[in-house]
Parts: sequence; structure tokens; C-alpha cells
Amino acid sequence: MKQALMEIKPFMVQAPAIHLIVQSPFPVSNHRKSRNCRFKITAKTHFHQDNDHHHPYFQSAVTRASFRFQESLRSEPLFVDPYAGCFAPPDLELDENWNQKLHHYCVGTRFIDDQLLSATKGVDGAKQVVLFTDGMDTRAYRLKWPSSTVIFDVSPQAVFNTASQKLQGFNGSRPSIWVFQGFPITNLAAFKEILFMVSSLAMKGCLFLGELPMWLTETQVGVKSSVEKWMYEIFMSYGFRVRMIGYDEVAKNLGQKHAVGDSDYVLFVAEHLRFSDYEMEIWRREFQRVEEEGDEDGFEEL
Repeated sequence: MKQALMEIKPFMVQAPAIHLIVQSPFPVSNHRKSRNCRFKITAKTHFHQDNDHHHPYFQSAVTRASFRFQESLRSEPLFVDPYAGCFAPPDLELDENWNQKLHHYCVGTRFIDDQLLSATKGVDGAKQVVLFTDGMDTRAYRLKWPSSTVIFDVSPQAVFNTASQKLQGFNGSRPSIWVFQGFPITNLAAFKEILFMVSSLAMKGCLFLGELPMWLTETQVGVKSSVEKWMYEIFMSYGFRVRMIGYDEVAKNLGQKHAVGDSDYVLFVAEHLRFSDYEMEIWRREFQRVEEEGDEDGFEEL
């Protein structure tokens, strides 16, 4: 399997309640500790070098963290991210009208949160979670995961300056759920590599969901039918049956008003229809064993 340019860091959640905390990606001297940081956090962005602070990937991650921070301050927030303030810039100006707004990113984040918690609950729930993130995602720390959930954080390291690792410890014979939100990609080929990776590792029936940038679809913006056709063809070529989810649909189901403005992203949920490489290997070995036993029985009869 090809290796993608990313760092993959697995860790295990041993209990539903986790006391973890964040180190700010900004210099300590410029960070407002008392106002934004109320927790001690061990989560740390991979964008930790000073010369990375002006990189577009870093700035995009900070922007998303700022959205989560402001959403957490609403009177009726879609979710509460107690760590986002530690990633927000120290000079962040809060939007006074944010309480009346509903940002697409926050709607998508709540939708993905709900899907993750639903897919992992119960004895038959997925116990492996793979998060393709921007390096500042806090789901591993802020969601109440079932005990013994194994989470793989796949995020950029030094803006792709380091070669990637494979998903160490991932079990292709156990249910899993995969999330794509915020992970920086530069072209369609990069996303196809991720689809190839997920298709190779995920069991049949596993879910892959998240947000795709609209520019990636290479279709006319705002034309839903053309986007749906593009997504169907791309995902199906890697064994996924995909459907688009409307942000307004999610907002309505949450009892909220529609999201403000047009989104630059497409919210999706895809079901894997193929067997993982590991499942195929098990099937091949079993088939070979049955054949060999059949040959032995036939020889004895002669």
C-alpha cells in the first residue's frame, strides 16, 4: 500500500471520562492564559514550529479552532469545545452577532460528532476511530468515548516535510469509523490516496464521513446534481456508496435555523462495500486450507 505524506499517531481511550489538556501553538508570551485556557491539556498541534505559523494550513486550522471557540460561547451551542480557546489566536476578536449565526463548519462538526458517538456505542459499536484532521482537532479529548476505543489521529506534520507512517496497530478485521474534516489536501490525487488507504484497511460496512472542499469536486459550484454525480463516481471507484448531507437538513434536525450563506464544503457519509485487505487475506487462507484438505481426503480414498 502506498504511503501518504502524513503523521499517524494512535492512542487508546481507557475510560469514558478523560482529563486532558492543550498546549498552545503560539508563543507563551503572547498567549492569554487566564481568559482562554481553563484546562491543562496534553493535546498538542503538530504545527509547533515558529516558521509554520504563517503557513496557510496552520492559519486554516487556527480559523477552525476559532469557530469552535466562538460556538462554545453561544447561549445554546451545537457543541462545547473546552480546548478550542487554547488554539485560538490571542488577539481574536469575538463576533458580537455570532449568537444569532450558525456557521456551516459548526453544523458539520456537530453532525460528525453525533455520527461518531452513534457508531461507537454499544458492544457491537466500532472500537477503532480514524480522524483525518488539521492537527488541532480536539474530538479525541472532548467527546465521551466508550471504554477501550482506539483512536488514530492522522494529521499533517511539519506541513508534509516528513514521510508518513502506516496505521500501526490498526486491525482490518474489526469495525471502524473514519472521519475527514480539516485535513489539508492540495489536489484530487491526494484525496484518492486517502480513499485508497481507507478502502484497503476498512472492513466491509464501515463508514467514512466528513467534509470535502467544494473546489475538489471540479464541478459547477451550486449545482447539486453535478456534485452528486462526481462524488458517486469517485467514491464508488474505491468501493464506497456515498450520499451528500445538506447542512440545512442537519440544522433543521437539531432544531436550529439554517446555516448562514453558502458553504465551501460538501458534507458526506459513505459506506464501504468491499472487504478490507485483511479480510481478503483471511478468506484466501481459508479457501486454500479447504482446498488442501480436499486434496488430502481425495488421496486417501484412492
